[in-house]
Amino acid sequence: MDKIVIIDFGGQTCQLIGRRLRELGVYAEIRPHDTSLSAEALTDVKGLVLSGSPYSVYEDGAPLVDERVLKTGLPVLGICYGFQLLTHLQGGEVRAQRVKEYGRAPVTLSGENPLFKGVPSGFVSWMSHGDSIHRLAPGFELVGESDNHPAAAWNASAKAWGIQFHPEVSHCEFGNTILANFAFGICDARKEWSMDLYLAQEGEKLRQRVGTTPVLLLISGGVDSTVAGAMLLKTLDPDQVHLLYVDTGLMRLHESDEVVAGLEKLGARHLNVVHAEEQFLGVLKGLSDPEDKRKAIGDMFIQVQEAQVKSLNLGHYFLAQGTLYTDLIESGKGVGKKAHVIKSHHNVGTPLVEAKRQAGLIVEPLEMLYKDEVRALGEKLGLPESIVWRHPFPGPGLGIRVLGEVTREKCDILREADWIYIQELKRRGLYREIWQAFSVLLPVHSVGVTGDTRDYGYVLALRAVVSKDGMSADVYPFPMKDLLEISSLITNQVKAVGRVVYDISSKPPATIEWE
Repeated sequence: MDKIVIIDFGGQTCQLIGRRLRELGVYAEIRPHDTSLSAEALTDVKGLVLSGSPYSVYEDGAPLVDERVLKTGLPVLGICYGFQLLTHLQGGEVRAQRVKEYGRAPVTLSGENPLFKGVPSGFVSWMSHGDSIHRLAPGFELVGESDNHPAAAWNASAKAWGIQFHPEVSHCEFGNTILANFAFGICDARKEWSMDLYLAQEGEKLRQRVGTTPVLLLISGGVDSTVAGAMLLKTLDPDQVHLLYVDTGLMRLHESDEVVAGLEKLGARHLNVVHAEEQFLGVLKGLSDPEDKRKAIGDMFIQVQEAQVKSLNLGHYFLAQGTLYTDLIESGKGVGKKAHVIKSHHNVGTPLVEAKRQAGLIVEPLEMLYKDEVRALGEKLGLPESIVWRHPFPGPGLGIRVLGEVTREKCDILREADWIYIQELKRRGLYREIWQAFSVLLPVHSVGVTGDTRDYGYVLALRAVVSKDGMSADVYPFPMKDLLEISSLITNQVKAVGRVVYDISSKPPATIEWE
């Protein structure tokens, strides 16, 4: 099968490059930065992509690449750090810049270039860099500029291109066109990849790995864990699949009832429900740091699961999780060893989970997928639209949407307010337009007036973003009328909330969740 190899330098959107190429129908394979680029290692490879990175090319310990990168005869595309690395290795100069670029940036193109076929000059790119090309390497010609920095260059004889922006991010205009130009027009790769192929390959790997051993899935009822459950039930003998739902007390209003009903419809033969609100609120008492809360919730998940497993008498078993690649990336668990931790996820990086992982007893059938791929897989597995298109909900639940210390009272306030918010989005026909919407209870009280009385209530933040994969996100442009009416409903019906604000931050620089 024709393939394009992506060299991973620890960039947060490295796997997303592969996702976009697979979306175009081209098989993409990600390898660590120190991978060999020998002729044998490049069998069936049609091109190379160098990813972004949290490092600077001029600092000690910066990840490098096999020096044969421009001697393989294959086309090379350097993205962000990849562009800077090509420049640095070939005799150009990269410097830290006073004017940094994050988010939207128009790019002016000069002349015609095969990488930008069908892309108009002035298209809006998506930037995320503090370093910039100060002097191009010999043999490279500038073909694109932003307002402040070189944005694209190429070396025709070496078949090498460098771009400072991220075409893989969904908010980059003509990003798929640029990647398609590279894959098909420049690399001459064939379309041979599909979700059917992924399902067949991963299903076979799963059967070979677990055999007839029982598999226990920690399931939250969200899209990821439900699709993972559906895949396990479709791939394995349903009698060996055990689903464990833990009601943490950190769920949304009516969520546990909906989750149980949904799992029963999946045809699960072994569904275990554990009510553990007291345990979770207990370990969260006194904690306010986001990472401490995430790790406490993650450890409690495993402790509750292990106690429940003992009563199930499963013996030797595999632990399955609905982990996505975004979880692995943000937790610093990418392909290579150079990724930075953005935030911990309850199913990645906690000591007990890692112990299971080290023992080879973790099964994560979705670990190479992004949210949009998971939705496509869910549809292919026959899951209902209400589950497939449900907004993402974090594993730690309301534990990271109540900022600061978590208490039952605060969770109840947030549950009530968030229910009003989400139901109004559905009633107004806005729910499917939005990737993710939720409320956040802030550790702030604000003065207000109710009738003729001075009041002092919580501040509630509303969040709504549009995205395709969760790696980048933009603010949903609410009609002001809707925001005003939803805010009024919340403050009128939830006595403890005295003020409502709307978060207008994009990702980057913010994350989608507040903690």
